[in-house]
Amino acid sequence: MGKIHYFSVVLFFFVPLILEAQKVMNLEECLQIGLENNYDLRIVRNEEQISDNNATLGNAGFLPTIGLNGGYNYRESNSNQFPRENEETLRSRGATTQMLDAGVNLTQPLFEGFKVQANYKRLNELKTIGELNTRLEVENFIADLTAEYFNYVQQNIRLNNLKYAVRLSEERLRIVEARYQIGSLSRLDLQQAKVDFNADSSLLIQQYEVLNVSRIKLNELMGIEDVEQPFITEDTIIRFNAGLSKEKLYEGMLSENILLKLVQKDKVLSELDLKMLQSQNYPYLKLNAEYGFTHYDYNAGTIEKQRNWGPAVGLTLGFTVFNGFNRKREQKNARIAIENRQLIIEKQKLSLQSNFANMWMAYQNNIELTKLEYESLENARINYEIAIDRYKLGDLSGLELREAQNSLLEAGQRLVNAQYRTKLCEISLMQISGKIEEYL
Repeated sequence: MGKIHYFSVVLFFFVPLILEAQKVMNLEECLQIGLENNYDLRIVRNEEQISDNNATLGNAGFLPTIGLNGGYNYRESNSNQFPRENEETLRSRGATTQMLDAGVNLTQPLFEGFKVQANYKRLNELKTIGELNTRLEVENFIADLTAEYFNYVQQNIRLNNLKYAVRLSEERLRIVEARYQIGSLSRLDLQQAKVDFNADSSLLIQQYEVLNVSRIKLNELMGIEDVEQPFITEDTIIRFNAGLSKEKLYEGMLSENILLKLVQKDKVLSELDLKMLQSQNYPYLKLNAEYGFTHYDYNAGTIEKQRNWGPAVGLTLGFTVFNGFNRKREQKNARIAIENRQLIIEKQKLSLQSNFANMWMAYQNNIELTKLEYESLENARINYEIAIDRYKLGDLSGLELREAQNSLLEAGQRLVNAQYRTKLCEISLMQISGKIEEYL
C-alpha cells in the first residue's frame, strides 16, 4: 500500500508536467523575451524617454517666449466739473468708453551669465543618466534572470537526484520484503526500509514544489502573463567559465561599471549647478518686443473713435547688487557638494575593488571546490556499489547501506551546489566588470 500511495502522489505531480512541458528554451531565448516584456525594463525605458524629451533648447532657455493677448474693457462714468469763478457747473452723465486691444509679445533672454548654456548641458547630462539607469536595469535583469535560469537547472538536477534516491530506496525495500518473506530479516528491518523509502519520497514531492516556484519566478522575470506556463531548459547541467581573466575583468570594472559612471555623472551635475549659480555674478540682458492694436469708442467729447497700432521694442539690463549674501553662500555650498561627489567617486571605486576581490576569491575557491566534489561523488558512487553488493549478500546491515546511500545523495547535492555557486560568482564578476550583456 505504501508504494502504491507514493506512486499515485508522484504521478499526480509529475505527469501533468510531462504532458505540458514541451517547450524547450535556452538562456538567450529567455533573456530576449524578458528584455522585451519585463515590466521594470519597460518602466525605466519610459523614464529614459522623459529625460530625452526634456533635453531641448527651449527647456534650457535658449528660445524666446511668444504670447498672444487680447482684451475688451467697458467703462461708464459720471462727472461734475466746478469752475473757479461763478460759472455754471458742468455735469456729465452716462459717459461710456469701450476699449478693444490685441497684441503679440516676445521675450528673449540675450545673456544671463551663461546660465542657459549650463542648463542645456545639465539637461543633456540628465539624458545620459537616464540612458545609464536603463542600462543598469538591463544589467540587473540579465544577472537576475541568468541566476534564476541556472537555479531552475539546479532544481531539475536535484529532482533527478532525489528520483534516483527513491529508486535506490525502492530497490532496498524490494530486497528486504523478499528476505522478510523467507524469514531472513526481521520486521524491524522491513519497517526501517519503509521509513527510509517514505522519507525519500517526501523529499521528492517537496522538490517538485521548489522546482515549480523557480519556474514561476522565471516566467515573472520574462514578463509572461501566464506565470504557470510550462517549459524546460535546454541546459541540463550547470556550465561555468573557469577561464575568466582577472586583469581584463578588473579593467572593465574601472571603465565600464555603471554604478561608477553614475556617481561620476553626479559630480558633473554638481559642477553644472555651480556654473548656474555663478551666472548670478553677471548682469542679465533681455529683449522685449511687442506689436499691438488698440481701438477706443467714446460717446462723449469731441472724439468718437480712436485707433492705435504699431511695434514696440526694448531692452532690459539688470544686475543683482545684493541679496543678503545668499549668492556667496549658495556657491560655497555648491563647491562643497562637488568635493563630496569626488569623495563618493573614490568611495565607490574602493567599494568596487573590495567587492571584486571577494568575488574573485569566491570564484576561484568554488572552482576548486567543484573539482573536489566531482571526486567525492565518484568515490561515493563506488562506495555505494560496494555496499549494495555486500547488502545483497547479507554482509551489510540496512543502516550501513542507508548511510552509503545518503553519502551518495549528499555528494550529488554538494556538487550541484558548488557548480551553482561558481556560476553565481561568474555572473557577479561579469556584471561588476560591465560584461554581463555577453550572455546575450
